[in-house]
Amino acid sequence: MANGGQERPGGAFAPLREPVFRRIWSASLLSNFGQLFLGVGAAWEMTRLSNSPTMVALVQTALMVPLMFVTLPAGAIADMFDRRRIAISGLTFSAVAAAVLTTIAYLGLTTPWLLLLFCALIGAGVALYSPSWQASIPEQVSRENLPAAVALGTISYNVARSFGPALGGVIVLAAGAQAVFGLTSVLYLPLLFSFVLWKRRHTPSRLPPERIDRAMIGGARFALHSPGIRTALTRIFAFGLCTATAAGLAPLVAKELLHGDAAVYGILLGAQGVGAVLGALFVSQIKQRFTTEAAVRLFAVATGLALVVIGLSTHTVLSCAAFFVIGMSNILTVAILNVTVQLSAPRWVTARALSLYSSAITAGIGIGAYAWGEIAGVTGVSLAFVASGVAVAATVLLGFVLPLPNEDSDTSMVEIGYEPEVALALTLRSGPIVVEVEYDVDPDQAREFYDTMMNLQRVRKRLGGFDWSLARDIENPALWTERYHCPTWGDYLRMRDRYTAPEYQLQADADAFNRQRGRRVTRRLERPFGSVRWKAESLDPRQETVGYIGP
Repeated sequence: MANGGQERPGGAFAPLREPVFRRIWSASLLSNFGQLFLGVGAAWEMTRLSNSPTMVALVQTALMVPLMFVTLPAGAIADMFDRRRIAISGLTFSAVAAAVLTTIAYLGLTTPWLLLLFCALIGAGVALYSPSWQASIPEQVSRENLPAAVALGTISYNVARSFGPALGGVIVLAAGAQAVFGLTSVLYLPLLFSFVLWKRRHTPSRLPPERIDRAMIGGARFALHSPGIRTALTRIFAFGLCTATAAGLAPLVAKELLHGDAAVYGILLGAQGVGAVLGALFVSQIKQRFTTEAAVRLFAVATGLALVVIGLSTHTVLSCAAFFVIGMSNILTVAILNVTVQLSAPRWVTARALSLYSSAITAGIGIGAYAWGEIAGVTGVSLAFVASGVAVAATVLLGFVLPLPNEDSDTSMVEIGYEPEVALALTLRSGPIVVEVEYDVDPDQAREFYDTMMNLQRVRKRLGGFDWSLARDIENPALWTERYHCPTWGDYLRMRDRYTAPEYQLQADADAFNRQRGRRVTRRLERPFGSVRWKAESLDPRQETVGYIGP
């Protein structure tokens, strides 16, 4: 339960009344300074090691790509095990990787590709930590304060971004990139200790954890068959893809368009951070006054105009103003869609849904940074920014094809209330399991029943069912059979534990069409190898049991 369950929402800073959230949030501010120092130091170091715009842009890609590939398995692990311990492991890995990079830099052994490798390793640790942290926020604040808590998480990053890049640029000029890498390692430690001191109450599932591959597939299938989450992931990917110039090519804006140094680069990112901080303060108000779709469209247009201004500007003040607008618009878009995902995912899959969200935005930024770097190498930095601005403004058109939901989902879990009768000696690995549900439906209600079952199909698939089908009896059109598979008996039992109130209500709606008393459900073990003896005269090692499942 959230520590602040008794609190009423009290504005943008209400979540800071929760002690655990306050400690972790405060420590995350320092770690965010370290992460931003790393980005500034690595990007500027790359300009020293290479003259290629693509290599400079690849620094952002190296930091983002691990979030794209590591975050999903990290989310699965966070859903299966103690999120506190997973967060500690990720932070420890990042701190150690940053310390090794510092040593290499002090020895003068840094090369462009070695720098990218360690940026990726540090990003991998952050990717392991991030889903555990985000998924644990609802355990620390009330549901009413969740949007404000998500916004505060972005404020923590953007407060650091307001001053961190400029400070990082000064440190690079004064002490070199190696000093920045060392500070990155040190500044992870307060957040690491905050998680060590958190006495989180971990409630293990009544079933053993899933295999990591099945957990990842389960999370991906949940998102695929959840229209609201699927749309949010698509829209944030497109947004990140089109706006990646602001992050990937900012050093070249300072160096080529404004003819500045690392300090100017830091000031540009600082302006973007100030805009993000101010924007994050208004996430709750924006969510109350605008529909999600209207807000995302508005910020896409504002971001597009700002990118065009950056591409055409040769004045630092004007460019800073444009970066300010980008920071405000970006953070409001990211936070609002993050809240949409948080409130649409039940607890059993929250970390995986959030990891997919992080993967979508980082994939967009990572791929976009590389693509816009290539475009800038051919057309120049100025034209790349103008094209990027036009592209992000055009994402408004996606709203007509993939509109965002505006209502929050009820993710409260329900218990089915009855256990299946089992006569075979099944294990959790026994499978595949075939489930069939028969319905006797008035033929005059066939269309309404069919439409209900199409909705129920998405429920079965996102909870873990495969190969779903619906058949109608040729001889007796009143009889319908729903059929789906679960890979193992354990997967079927987990599926039964995952129903939310709206999903269970949809099952009740389907049952309402059934003229038979209750539902007739059959569960079968498909290809039951080992459930009977090879021959009648074969020795049965379990003569006292009904049936036999071999090892």
